[in-house]
Amino acid sequence: MRILIIGAGGTIGKRLTPALQQRHEIITAGRNSGDVRVDVSSKESMVMLFEQVKNIDACICIAASGPLDNFQTLTEEQLLEDMKGKFFGQVNLVLIGQHFLNAGGSFTLTSGVFADQPGKGVTGGGVTSGALHSFVLSAAIELENGLRINCVSPGMAEDSTKDFGHLFPELKPVAMTRLVEAYTASVEGGKTGEIFRVY
Repeated sequence: MRILIIGAGGTIGKRLTPALQQRHEIITAGRNSGDVRVDVSSKESMVMLFEQVKNIDACICIAASGPLDNFQTLTEEQLLEDMKGKFFGQVNLVLIGQHFLNAGGSFTLTSGVFADQPGKGVTGGGVTSGALHSFVLSAAIELENGLRINCVSPGMAEDSTKDFGHLFPELKPVAMTRLVEAYTASVEGGKTGEIFRVY
């Protein structure tokens, strides 16, 4: 397969990309690195991406993340800004990309543990991830041409614990091999509308 990975230079992408390269042709994309550049918060940038990268069988997005927030001072504007990349960016990736992917292709999006497990300072992250799950369920029955869509919902990635583990002591580190396996199952398997929870 010819697979486009957006966010290949990130924590998960650095492990996932070489694993998939053993069996597939990989094109990497990111804001500041990769074979091609893309800003997932810009619809225009994503249209340019798909017009530039042709003949794609699968698209994986692990690019966007959201900042911590303070519930006592949280505003509607902050929530919308938090959702701009991780939610609306990934949604637009599918809405635009459905017209470019090869028939029978697939999308794999990335949400997160806070959709199911609340934590302090991550209201925006929880709302965004929960919304992504709902979008995937709907898109799975709407997409045409045999296109599939799934979502991987990672917990605290093992490789992230050094930088972020102290912020969420209640989360147990998830082995990187398990995360790679989830993304691989989404791309190489036949499921659609699936939320791969890796907690």
